[in-house]
Amino acid sequence: MVTLLVGTVGVACAQQNTAVIVDPHAPTLVEQASKSTWEYGALLQGGVGLEDRTNFSFLMAGVHLGRVLTSNFGPGLLHGNLEYAVEVFPFWQSYTPKFPRINCVILSVQPYLQECTTPYTVGGTYTGASITPIMLRWNFTHGARFMPWIQAAGGVLWTNHKYPAVGDLNADTSVWNFTPQGGVGAHYFLKPKRSLDFSANGVHISSASLGDKNPGVNVSLQLSVGYTWWK
Repeated sequence: MVTLLVGTVGVACAQQNTAVIVDPHAPTLVEQASKSTWEYGALLQGGVGLEDRTNFSFLMAGVHLGRVLTSNFGPGLLHGNLEYAVEVFPFWQSYTPKFPRINCVILSVQPYLQECTTPYTVGGTYTGASITPIMLRWNFTHGARFMPWIQAAGGVLWTNHKYPAVGDLNADTSVWNFTPQGGVGAHYFLKPKRSLDFSANGVHISSASLGDKNPGVNVSLQLSVGYTWWK
């Protein structure tokens, strides 16, 4: 009986010891992902305008594709790698104030005659699509589960109406705008080569004077959440 009891206790201890053994040399989730060449995922992004555009808001959904260009290098907390990426938002919306507008055409100077349209509404909801073909991201790879990053990017935006609306007579903006931007974010690895992603971006929207007017959106703050696969 004593022999059986001792044997049982020994087996239990052996099982317990086996369960807590961890290989100290096993790569972390971040290390495993940082050895990947490609990463791709889906993301949802939204935000608000700042400064004189606090009554503007944004919502978009799209995909991200990135390629890691370098191996990990750099000292201490700066240790990481350089990534080139592209983001596409086939769903893009901006919600802006509505206001009435008229357009007038001068028919003659002497006598002065002009013809004006009836008032019509401009502004409101704009729908479009956005692509960011140039995105440079530095991934910090010194963590175990968290991989923070900083990035700079530039993109192009198309909207179904000239964006944003202006009230000036006979002046308009453009359906094409450019979106220089920069931001910070992080991957949180749920399991090997699978991460939940968060970011905060400052986005500028400007037509570069493709239209008569270029009021744009000087700065907007946009937050995103996504999910990424690493290959």
